[in-house]
Amino acid sequence: MSGMWESRMRESVMREARMSGRRGGAHEGPARGPRGLRGPRDHDVHVDSGTAGLDARLVVERGGFRLDVALAVAPGEVVALLGPNGAGKTTALRALAGLTPLTGGHLRLDGTDLDRRPPESRPVGVVFQDYLLFPHLTALDNVAFGPRCHGATKAEARAQAAAWLDRLGLADHAGARPRRLSGGQAQRVALARALATHPRLLLLDEPLAALDARTRLEVRARLRRHLADFEAVAVLVTHDPLDAMVLADRLVVVEQGRVVQEGTPSDIARHPRTDYIAQLVGLNLYRGEADGHTVRLAEGPALTTTEQLSGPVFVAFPPGAVTLHRTRPTGSSARNLWRCEVNGLETHGDQIRADLTGELPLAADLTTVAATELDLHPGAEVWATVKATQTHAYPV
Repeated sequence: MSGMWESRMRESVMREARMSGRRGGAHEGPARGPRGLRGPRDHDVHVDSGTAGLDARLVVERGGFRLDVALAVAPGEVVALLGPNGAGKTTALRALAGLTPLTGGHLRLDGTDLDRRPPESRPVGVVFQDYLLFPHLTALDNVAFGPRCHGATKAEARAQAAAWLDRLGLADHAGARPRRLSGGQAQRVALARALATHPRLLLLDEPLAALDARTRLEVRARLRRHLADFEAVAVLVTHDPLDAMVLADRLVVVEQGRVVQEGTPSDIARHPRTDYIAQLVGLNLYRGEADGHTVRLAEGPALTTTEQLSGPVFVAFPPGAVTLHRTRPTGSSARNLWRCEVNGLETHGDQIRADLTGELPLAADLTTVAATELDLHPGAEVWATVKATQTHAYPV
């Protein structure tokens, strides 16, 4: 997230703190401690079941860029905004937080219009990519800061903060300052601080990006459990497909400011609709016109599939379904055969991924032993085969 957003959020928090101080003793009573990762106190918010959740159409125009994203998220649901850099994910999150004004559309949370509400008066909690913990405060006081800004006494705020830290497994670190916390612990303190204000909308900006690979694995699993217990709306932004698929119930894929696909992680993995998504989930993807078991591509050869379809379709198959030969194979049962050239080779774990151009651009995975035996190198001519049973065709 940009430094400007971080700065404005800090300003908003401090502004709310000053407002709370002027309200004097007109604060609410002590909040119930976390039971799971609960939303607001029952007596604070009365939400009609017919209007509960997030209903938004975020339209933001900036220079030559236009964001137009519709979001409908039910309470208890976790939605991930997934997309490449520059797609508009951060702009969407800024609009939800109130840091970027809408130029069109609407933003309703639990039936209440938030379009013109300033950030500090929205029931929104944010977990920043770099967490933005106050370095001079302990973990306990970092979490207590939110309740204090909302009118709780120091004792009440600390009691609420202690309950949240205990719930997130950080009771033993309540007195530690941020520099004494590991990356995973700091992330959980930031999450506790966001939840301590009982938000109806929780926003997470690349919540695992600041962690190393080993810590990321553990924290991802923990965060998934915590989000599963959260009873309000959660929206996270990420460019990492694994984070999105593990943490979210539903994915909304954004490219060039618009939604190109949405659905469950498994549905999107099985039926990608853009090259970006296909590359994320590791599939070769093509679009063509189906006539029975044959799909003719707009630019390229025809493919044979097991599905019998008619009209515009996508055809997908994994790189591992591709078999490479240095000479044209004879007697092969594969129905799909193309003459290609090796454009590049990359190592993926114990596999080699070959980037192929020619009659059909595609990616092929093979073992290092197979790559050595085939004497693969950039510029090498190969024949690629794919069995029809290993392809998957589906309507556009």
